[in-house]
Amino acid sequence: MPKYIKTDKYQNNIFLTLSLDKQIMEGTFEHIIQYMVDNKIDMSAFEKKIKNDKTGRPAWDPKVMLKIILFSYSRGIISSREIELFCRENMVMAALAENSIPDFTVIADFISEMKEEIKGVFVNVLLVASEMNLLDNTAFALDGCKIKSNASKEYSGKFSDLEKKAAKIEERIKYLLDTHNENDKKMIIKPDEKIKETIAKLEKKAEKIKKFIRENRKKKGKRTEEIQSNITDNDSAKMKTSHGAIQGYNGQALVDDKHQVIVAAEVFGQGSDNDLLSPMIKEAKDNFKSIGKDENYMKGKMVIADTGYFSETNLAEAEKNELDAYIPDQLFRKRDLRFKDKNRFNPEKKKAKYTREDFVYEESKDIYICKNGKELRRQGKEYKIKNWTYKRYVAKQSECKTCEYRGDCLEKESTKRRVLMLQVRNGNRNICEEMMTKIDTPSGREIYSKRMQIVEPVFANIRIHKKLNCFTLRGKEKVNIQWLLFCIVHNLGKIMKYGQILQSV
Repeated sequence: MPKYIKTDKYQNNIFLTLSLDKQIMEGTFEHIIQYMVDNKIDMSAFEKKIKNDKTGRPAWDPKVMLKIILFSYSRGIISSREIELFCRENMVMAALAENSIPDFTVIADFISEMKEEIKGVFVNVLLVASEMNLLDNTAFALDGCKIKSNASKEYSGKFSDLEKKAAKIEERIKYLLDTHNENDKKMIIKPDEKIKETIAKLEKKAEKIKKFIRENRKKKGKRTEEIQSNITDNDSAKMKTSHGAIQGYNGQALVDDKHQVIVAAEVFGQGSDNDLLSPMIKEAKDNFKSIGKDENYMKGKMVIADTGYFSETNLAEAEKNELDAYIPDQLFRKRDLRFKDKNRFNPEKKKAKYTREDFVYEESKDIYICKNGKELRRQGKEYKIKNWTYKRYVAKQSECKTCEYRGDCLEKESTKRRVLMLQVRNGNRNICEEMMTKIDTPSGREIYSKRMQIVEPVFANIRIHKKLNCFTLRGKEKVNIQWLLFCIVHNLGKIMKYGQILQSV
């Protein structure tokens, strides 16, 4: 029979001597949190909300609460219940919390009620990073990270879709009621309690949908058409990701290139990035102004963004703010000479069709003439397609049907007639073409290649290391608090790694 070391099996009590002030070691992340909250972050905005000088029960110290939340988020703990448990079980957390254990409701309320106060914390951390020379302040990369919201995408849709969903639920309720009544007629002594519970749940769901329709207006898109609403969190949106569609928020971050410090951050309830440059540049300007920079501080700064930001709106905004922007169009890789012989994007290369240069333009009649001498006339007004403005010229179907050049002119055999979509220029300038020319230069492509190494590791840190896979709060205002908290945690990590913190604990 094998022999084992004899144990007491918890029969004896063990007294441990623990010094909480020695749990926070210099150079650790918890040391940075302790130092920053105690010495660098202005907590006056939090203290103004507490009005119990003469009467009322004592309040939780906002410094302690902020330390608890920042440390928990750094460990990927975002649930208020789990944060409370963390305070009970972790000695480092006990040291930061000064041996106190706030209730999870207190933690949840503190986070959700931050609002403007969280902006002050973000700016204070950014100021320290600037004082420690962690910002290069010459080049920035902008990108977005799509993260799930605390809402089901199954409860998304236009109002007509939601009405149909409510009707289907009511049909299901009617079927269950009929089944229940049939059981009664068959003299079944014991009632089916499970059916009753199911009916009650379905009635609650149907009423929830109807109440939402009664109390809310239809969400409108940029072109005033109705877009999908969400019953649980109407500020969120259904958006496409590389892992499928999610109901979530688009967390934007503008990142400095020197040490990947986030200088501006905000969430948006839309998946598209093609009009988000303006609010992010404004946010960055406000933040830099708050840390003592000039109003024109962003002037001439380099801003790099991916193809999702390529739009006339964003390019015009970059020009308005006098930014040195590098934003490629969706087809810029196809024009890259390095891939011209590799058929990287088109393995089965098709025969080139007639282009605009193969047609002759007659300005007096505003028509195009094809190689067969037939006319392509202007149809309709200007068209807006993927942030580009076009004029449309079409040929007659009867003339294209018998044309001898049909095989070289039309993409498919089933195509009925030739259509020319020609981009409209803004006066003598086209800022989209200018940006395409800028990106296609060797220096432009080299600069753009830096985008990934600047901004992508930031999202990797927040999503993988800090485990932000889903926001727990609802509504843009509250979700923005959580996003800024994670961005603050990221920036504190950069201060820990590259900054010079004095011994303070």
